[in-house]
Amino acid sequence: MYLDSEEQLREVYGYPKGRAKDKQLPSLERHSSNFLAHSPFVTISTYAKSGSVDCSPRGGNPGFVKIINDNCIILPDGKGNNRLDSLVNIIETGQIGCLFLIPGVDETLRINGLARISTSSEYLSLFSNDRNPPKTCIEITIKEVFLHCAKALMRSELWSLKAQIDRADFPTMGAMINDQLAIKDDPETQEDMIARYKRDL
Repeated sequence: MYLDSEEQLREVYGYPKGRAKDKQLPSLERHSSNFLAHSPFVTISTYAKSGSVDCSPRGGNPGFVKIINDNCIILPDGKGNNRLDSLVNIIETGQIGCLFLIPGVDETLRINGLARISTSSEYLSLFSNDRNPPKTCIEITIKEVFLHCAKALMRSELWSLKAQIDRADFPTMGAMINDQLAIKDDPETQEDMIARYKRDL
């Protein structure tokens, strides 16, 4: 059986209560601002006019996402692969969802809002000291912000050393891409890939 209505979902799960229901805020406050100041990593979710969806990671030094005010944050678009999936989606629909993480902290911060792509010199100057300054920024007008409970990261033991695998036991990116695309050339080694990536950080 498949569930295809919120009514059916609520029959299974019920409704949020207490803090889970009340914690959603319309803007930043001191704890969410402090979370952003310590976060070096975020995943952003966007969708296209066609309805196709995308989720993409972004990272930098802790606090790489800049706070303009309690309702506006700026995410630099660091040098990538030029697919531009997220940016095209933002241009088409102007919506974004963000999940911020801090290494060692099991709680996460969720921010949802409106997004625009900006080349404002005021915004770009916030990142002028970066090794590879961004060409554009994502301006996010906050509609919802709330702390997300620790259960998912606790279940996954994401920050636990015992949960880490030996990278040598997992296929390299080069090997996986070659297999996926049926490329017969020797795959790029993990060491060469890391060296190439480091030039673009």
